[in-house]
Amino acid sequence: MKNPLPHAKGGVLLVGAGPGDPGLLTVKAAAALGRADLVVHDGLVDDAILALANPQAELVSVAKQRSRHSVPQEQINQILVDAARAGRTVVRLKCGDPFIFGRGGEEVEACRAAGVAVEVIPGISAAIGCAAEAMLPLTHRDASSVVSFVAGQCKGLTDQDWSGLAGKGRTLVIYMGVATAEDVADKLIADGVSPAMPVAVLERGTRSGARALRSLLADLGGLMTREAVRSPAIIVVGEVVLRSDAEDRLLAFAKIAEAAA
Repeated sequence: MKNPLPHAKGGVLLVGAGPGDPGLLTVKAAAALGRADLVVHDGLVDDAILALANPQAELVSVAKQRSRHSVPQEQINQILVDAARAGRTVVRLKCGDPFIFGRGGEEVEACRAAGVAVEVIPGISAAIGCAAEAMLPLTHRDASSVVSFVAGQCKGLTDQDWSGLAGKGRTLVIYMGVATAEDVADKLIADGVSPAMPVAVLERGTRSGARALRSLLADLGGLMTREAVRSPAIIVVGEVVLRSDAEDRLLAFAKIAEAAA
């Protein structure tokens, strides 16, 4: 296996921790954790994954919550740079994949600007891992040939152009959309997506207590409230939601869609 960074010189490895299940961590990611001097990790990284870190490594949480960051991004960047310059091997451990809504690009840029060695070790994204657990294909020859990922809590949600991202033959995956689910549904319906379009909410995917909830787009906000959905969760919008392995669910959705038409 390639030795990612020479220990004596220090450096930063941006490591994808996957959607939650430690069994989905890549071999390369596990090896990086085992040789880290410092692990700077997201708040949602599973404790079982953190347990794989070098026993002598320092663990620093930079947990983020909606609209509130415990540590500003600029400070996180500085932590990585300062530790690497001090000769430490730093693992920046991110949920899912570092380059999918993980601000990995910003941290790579900060390391490069500071002249610090940096490498990215990809992880299984939440969309891929959670959908696989729920037996929900994001593409299907009879249902979808396009998949788009969007963030549901970015600034200026109503001003973003999502036209063409959801609808017949397409799958839309929404990250960080629990708190804005009703607004997301209204936005998509206003853009022409059928209120009867199937949706799935995949809560705590691959983790203990995982749930796969299914309904229609018009009911997305109501579903979140009724089921008291909490983060982490992703939303899948598209006909692929009906491509479940449970025939009774297919029949139930067919009846709901017919009544809403």
